[in-house]
Amino acid sequence: MLARLGVFIFWLIHFLPFRVIVAIGNVLGTLAYPLAAERRNVGNINLKLCFPDMDEQARRKLLRAHFRMFMRGLIERSIVWWSSAERINSLIRIEGVEHFEAVKGQPMILLTPHFVGMDTGGQWIAQQVDTVCMYSKQKNLYLSDLLLQKRCRFRNQRLFARQEGLRPIIKGMKENMPFIYPPDQDQGVREGAFIPFFGVPAATMTSVPRIAKMTGAKIVPSITRLLPGGEGYVLTFYPAWENYPSGDEIADARRMNEFIEQRVLEMPEQYFWLHKRFKTRPEGEARYY
Repeated sequence: MLARLGVFIFWLIHFLPFRVIVAIGNVLGTLAYPLAAERRNVGNINLKLCFPDMDEQARRKLLRAHFRMFMRGLIERSIVWWSSAERINSLIRIEGVEHFEAVKGQPMILLTPHFVGMDTGGQWIAQQVDTVCMYSKQKNLYLSDLLLQKRCRFRNQRLFARQEGLRPIIKGMKENMPFIYPPDQDQGVREGAFIPFFGVPAATMTSVPRIAKMTGAKIVPSITRLLPGGEGYVLTFYPAWENYPSGDEIADARRMNEFIEQRVLEMPEQYFWLHKRFKTRPEGEARYY
């Protein structure tokens, strides 16, 4: 019942002017910072690990800014889920679209790291082309079904649970459906390796170079940035990576992490710091969280 009530309120929010929705997100983020102690602790640990030279005051300021951006990304998802394509597109400025168009119709991996605006950029992409992607099942079945429904609003989007493995993803890619893939979550090292992320060993999937090798896919990174106030978003496509895969999965994974690091430094408040990025540790190393 509470989940359905929350979704109803969420649905009502999408009728509001965009600037008002932005303001609601900022207020909720300001309120969430002192209340969400566990997530605040995770974010603080992540920032300490990634920016060891940053003083405590600057780190606290950055984390507060991230909470505001995180809640903005969450609340503004109401637009992505229920507003018209025209309204969504009116809020997004596209940069580097030629890199996307150059590979369109060929096997492609759209690398979409966990920045707070990723869902908005994903909905623009979903209007242009059929895609395949993975999702994590939610504990609440109602919310899980809603999430799937809203991510499949446009065209023919195929979403598969992580438990289903890569086989359906590869099948879709062989039909020239881009694979939207966020590569920067800790999924353990059973199919990956410890690769530095801001100098800290992080469990990193090496599936990107493997999939690229299997399918001949080009890697085209895409990053969505939230702009201040009511200015909307910028979705940026980057040139397809050359000489990738290189034949060295560790080197390829390191290249991927280094690319994400560069984007994080451009807008550190918009990277998803509340996720336990360093949960899996090398044998014998103490846990961080």
